Amino acid sequence: MSVRHVLGISGGKDSAALAIYMKTKYPDLDIDYYTCDTGKELDETYRLIEKLESFLGKQITKLRAVETSHENPFDHFLKIKGGFLPSSLVRWCTKSLKLEPFERYIGTDLTVSYVGIRGDEDREGYISTKTNIQSIFPFRRNIWSEEIIKKTLSNSNIERMLDLFSSIELEKRSARFLELLGQPIGMDFPLQQKHNLILDINIRDFNRLVFAFLKDTSYPLALENYFPLVEDESNLVRSDIFKLLDESGVGVPKYYKKESFEVNGEKGEYSRSRSGCYFCFFQQRIEWVWLYEQHPDLFFQAMEYEKDGYTWGQNESLAELIKPERIKQIKLEFIQKTKGVKKQSPFLLDILDEEEEVGCAACFI
Repeated sequence: MSVRHVLGISGGKDSAALAIYMKTKYPDLDIDYYTCDTGKELDETYRLIEKLESFLGKQITKLRAVETSHENPFDHFLKIKGGFLPSSLVRWCTKSLKLEPFERYIGTDLTVSYVGIRGDEDREGYISTKTNIQSIFPFRRNIWSEEIIKKTLSNSNIERMLDLFSSIELEKRSARFLELLGQPIGMDFPLQQKHNLILDINIRDFNRLVFAFLKDTSYPLALENYFPLVEDESNLVRSDIFKLLDESGVGVPKYYKKESFEVNGEKGEYSRSRSGCYFCFFQQRIEWVWLYEQHPDLFFQAMEYEKDGYTWGQNESLAELIKPERIKQIKLEFIQKTKGVKKQSPFLLDILDEEEEVGCAACFI
């Protein structure tokens, strides 16, 4: 059986940069690119998709949750839900509009899915529960999923890993590496510590061991004779992502562009922090203000959805949020927040993305 290699484009900076990275560094990998269209994306997202298609020299498959409805996917499912808006507690939009179309697209094919979570992020994002899909994280120095790390470094598999250490081709047979492999995990030696210490010694050799371990499993990579990312020691962070986008000519999605504002003589800058539907409930209040002032037509369309007590934000409707005094308050609070972190980072996104880990990688990376 052949193994499919796929990469999802959300419209965000990280997945766009990952597509560029994989095309540039691994041109021989035959990767299928796809995007899940909710029908409620910003125009900038669609422009980014077009630019990426030009760079990749390949069409990005557009997946839609429903093909037969006369309504766009979001409105179709909102009607099914009786007008119940999605929220951080009930994310039916991610499930119905992103994850289910993706899993239908894959079907039963053995698949390696590349995910653009960076080396400076401590999260996994969406990992399919389907056994035929295996996630790989090229931007991190650890490319494997948490599930695979737990299996390979579990106490029950110590003997297996020691056998592989002595039998497969490695870059350097470090005595300390061998010692760590044989040391059981416990209260005083947790999994994460063991894993990090091993990576500190030799990332490539650890990857070779994991790849060899997978040969006796049902994971998709068990069928591959060679996997080039085994030799990858990259650890890309936020600044690397912007560099990739700029140097490729694709550019940073326009909604990340900082816009200036002034309130009570105080100056500030705002933008959007990530991709996703223009009315995403994970937006911070300053981002709703950004939408109101930069895309008022979309803001008022979002307001139209707030009916029968359902609102996008907790304890505040969009009508309340755009009252002049409330906007002023939100901006002033954001300016003060910005001042507190400016010395730590040159990126406005570091301020806006403090809740970046919330949500699902299928929508935001």
